[in-house]
Amino acid sequence: MGNCLGRSEKLTAEIVPRDGAKVYPTVRLHGSPKSVLAAYIRFALLHKAVSLDFVPSGEAERVGGSEPEGTVTLQVGSEVVSGSRETLLRFIDTRFPGPSLGGGNDEATSLLATLTRVQHTSMLWHVERMVKWAEDLTTRGGKKTVDPSVGTPRMEIRKFARSYSELLEVMMEHAQMEETVLFPIFDKADRGVAKAAKEEHARDLPLMNGIKEVIKSVGVLDSGSPDYREALYSLSTRLKSLQGQCKQHFAEEEVELLPLMEALELSKEQEVSALEQCFEVMQGTHSRLFKFLLEGLPPHDAMKYVDLISKCRDKERMESMLQTIVK
Repeated sequence: MGNCLGRSEKLTAEIVPRDGAKVYPTVRLHGSPKSVLAAYIRFALLHKAVSLDFVPSGEAERVGGSEPEGTVTLQVGSEVVSGSRETLLRFIDTRFPGPSLGGGNDEATSLLATLTRVQHTSMLWHVERMVKWAEDLTTRGGKKTVDPSVGTPRMEIRKFARSYSELLEVMMEHAQMEETVLFPIFDKADRGVAKAAKEEHARDLPLMNGIKEVIKSVGVLDSGSPDYREALYSLSTRLKSLQGQCKQHFAEEEVELLPLMEALELSKEQEVSALEQCFEVMQGTHSRLFKFLLEGLPPHDAMKYVDLISKCRDKERMESMLQTIVK
């Protein structure tokens, strides 16, 4: 998955290994700019070694004659394929190199459990990235990186601070989502079930905020001073502690709490309503930080997450979230 140091403006999915000598096929995707299916397939193709050319239906000649509203057509040379989301995904996985997209959620698995697990995966990836970045900063001890795009030590710390602030916001929204949507559902069945998870949220918060304060301190210190190097060491140590706590906390939820979601026997209507509440609570994560969230996911998990979004009954909100990731 993505880069370990610095911040890329691309989704991890867009960073496809290219050897410079090989020419990758051009895929022309015909569909409406407002089509949810078109946005979904555009996102799927970002994970493959292809050159994507999106052709808005209203501005191009229809492929193979008339094209009904909402239809998405893929054209690769003389090959033309259209159909359902599953048909298009199968074609993409079969036809192009790259990781399998999988697609679709197991109907027997709770939507809320899937949402929570996938968010855990992304947050752990980002925490690990910050840990490695902090280790690299500590090793260099104030010296510039060899990558000129990172800039001076002070410029790099600003980028580090921005990346951690984004991670912190996602983690805070995730905790809020659990406390306002998931835990109350468990409490109705058994008030003691989510007690440990709530206590761990309270335990992690001081550490998370403390890291933010250390980053601020590093940003104002002279990069050549002993205090600067000491602050970097403290930052690295605290991030490693956060990583360990997150791994433990997430593992406990996934082993002890989330499997009980099936025992709650929520109706499909109740589960979709709760899912929509999760998206509502995590507004920042599903708008300006949506690419950041997806950056931490392997392709099959990224597609699972987009599948969850497609279950929203608020079509305007669903379209807004999907359009965010293909702009």
